[in-house]
Formats: sequence, structure tokens, C-alpha cells
Amino acid sequence: MKRRNALLITVLSALSLSTFAQDKMHNVAITAIVEHPALDTIRQGVVEELAREGFVEGKNININFQSAQGSNATAAQIARKFVGDKADIIIPITTPSAQPVVAATRSVPIVFSGVTDPVAAKLVKSWEPTGTNVTGISDHKPIEPQLALIQTLVPNLKAVGYVYSAGEVNSTIVLDELKAAASKVNVQVVPVAVQRSADIGTAARSLNGKVQAIYISEDNAVVSAYEALHKAALESKIPVIAADKDTVKRGALAAYAVNQYDIGVETGKIAARILRGEKAGTIATHSVSKMELSVNQKTAQELGISLPESVVNQAKDVF
Repeated sequence: MKRRNALLITVLSALSLSTFAQDKMHNVAITAIVEHPALDTIRQGVVEELAREGFVEGKNININFQSAQGSNATAAQIARKFVGDKADIIIPITTPSAQPVVAATRSVPIVFSGVTDPVAAKLVKSWEPTGTNVTGISDHKPIEPQLALIQTLVPNLKAVGYVYSAGEVNSTIVLDELKAAASKVNVQVVPVAVQRSADIGTAARSLNGKVQAIYISEDNAVVSAYEALHKAALESKIPVIAADKDTVKRGALAAYAVNQYDIGVETGKIAARILRGEKAGTIATHSVSKMELSVNQKTAQELGISLPESVVNQAKDVF
């Protein structure tokens, strides 16, 4: 009887805390290093999942979103402002936004999102619960199936170009993974680093005659200026394979990638748990493993590429 009563008290206490959490007004701070469709989709997933969990903007949460507009200095200022404003939870999207937020506070709960390797980025010490104020969702995906897709679409593939920002840790990690995977199938990787988004088109043009395809990761500078890269690649008749579906919508030939909205949803689930009273440090960092294929038929026609029927049939999205 005593055990049953103790269990009942525990359940009622949990329900009471949950009800209190959803009655109280919470300040939810969200930031991203830049605005582009892939990151906007993550943020949409976060906000909509919070609403499904009972945390609705204007009802019991206030959402303050700030973009750093591609500036690391601005990202650091935003991080300090959110901490100073006493946010109840901070959700930084992308590594360049997550790093200054983690550096700014050891008390405010942080749920990062869209980070390729949170351990290498020194956001957490491991993928296990850290006991700190930090947890989150990674967008890391295996490079091998993406490389296999490029080989399927470009059967004569001998060299693949990689346009990236040298200052973004996510991009350098992907470059190392791409080189390792490509060496196993006798494909050369030709990397071109850029310092500014304005250099993206020039970088793509420099690959003309050197590669048969270009691969781009979820590099924020590159994705935010994708149209310049796309124009240069079309001029050179080089197909671009991306790491996210939203870039395929914008003209990339194909992507085998994690759904950005799903990343946002998983982030929202963790954020809701923390708003209900769980500690961030008790929740393990994890990634979204389900990958989906997207292709762009218009781009294929412009490049004179015939998409294999097997690829089109497998694609979840055909643009």
C-alpha cells in the first residue's frame, strides 16, 4: 500500500509539474547563423513541434528569433543578449551559432540543432548525456550513400569538386569524410575553399574541366548563396549534388539527405521535455537517421542528363 501511494504521489507530482510548465509563460530564444531555406525549415519544425507538445507561441511561450546574418561576431552578440535576457531555453541552429551560445552560459538550457559533429565542435564531450546544460540534435549523415548517388548519376565520375567554407568546422569534417570515402572507390576530391559568399560563383567556375560533379554539404555560406554556384555549374554543365532537399528545390540535381523538418521536430521534442522540467544534461545528443532522396528533373534536362528510372522511382520528392 505504501509503495502504491508513493507511486501515485510521484505520478501526480509529475502531472502537476507538467501542467504548471504549460501554464507558465516561457521565453524561448532561437538563433541561426544565417537565414536560408534549409535552416528556415529546421526552425519551422521546432516551432510546430513545440505547439504540438502544448507550447504555443503567444499562449505560453514567447519566441525570440535572431539571425546572425552570416557574421560570427553577431552570433556571439546574440548569444550574450539571450543569456542577459534570461531566456528559459536557447535553441541555436548550426554550429557557428551553437558555439558562442555554449560559451556564453553554463546555466541556461541549450538544445542545439543542425550540427554535424557536436563532439568535434566541442559543444558536448560525447553523444551520451553530459550532465551539463547542453544537448541537441545532429544532422550528421553517412557520406557513402551520397557518394554512391553521385556515381549513379555521373557514371564516368573520376573527380568530384567540393566548395566549402574553410572556417566552418562542419564543412571541414565533411571534407575529410568525403576524401576517405572517395579514395575507396578511386574518385579524386578537388576542394575549393571560399572566404566569402561572394566568392561562391568563382569557386564553382574554377572547377570547370577538373571535375564531373560538385558536391556541397550543409555549409551555411555556400547554401545561402547557392544560386551563384548553380549558375556557374550550369554554365560548365557540371551537376551539383547537395546534402539537403531544400537546395534541390533551388536547382541542385539531387540529394540523399536527412529531412530538415524532421531535425527541427526532434529538436522541438527535446525542448518541450526541458520546458516541462527535465534537465538538458540528462538527455543524450542524437541524430536523425532516416534519409530521403530528392531529384530535380528540370535541372537534369538543362544538363542533358537522363535520370535513371530507378532513381526517380526511389525519390520521395521530384521537383
